Amino acid sequence: GESAYSIRSAFHGLFAGVFMVTVTIGLYEAFRLWSGMEINIRELEIGSVVNAATCFLTILFGNWIYIPYRATGGPRTHFLETSPEIHKIFFVFKEFRALFTLPLAVTASYLICRYGERMKTNQNLRETAALLLVLNFFYFVVAFGLGAAITKLKSV
Repeated sequence: GESAYSIRSAFHGLFAGVFMVTVTIGLYEAFRLWSGMEINIRELEIGSVVNAATCFLTILFGNWIYIPYRATGGPRTHFLETSPEIHKIFFVFKEFRALFTLPLAVTASYLICRYGERMKTNQNLRETAALLLVLNFFYFVVAFGLGAAITKLKSV
């Protein structure tokens, strides 16, 4: 948009787009971990760290955009007056679900980096990391979809 918050919004969108790529790769890696396929630990470590970093940056800029959303006269005021359900579902629900992605991404990255080569032979570690990556993808998709809808309804 053309508001004073356009730079923040652009960076949030940029990192959300990169996060979409990394979380999708994470979903593929989760499939490989779960199914017992051969894995490249170094590739998995780098990918999981990049995934966690882009998750953090997406949330950082998203929370920075949330400040003007809550300001008097912002989109929050508009939605509370016209459609409180949109505020409850699209914003409150999205906000808290989106925050789930960070601990999931960081925990998956920690397991992968901490246990490295043991991931190749320890099925419990593989399945735990895979589950974390799948949940990370799920929460991201929900938050991304609601975020895209919010932007179409009323941007900051």
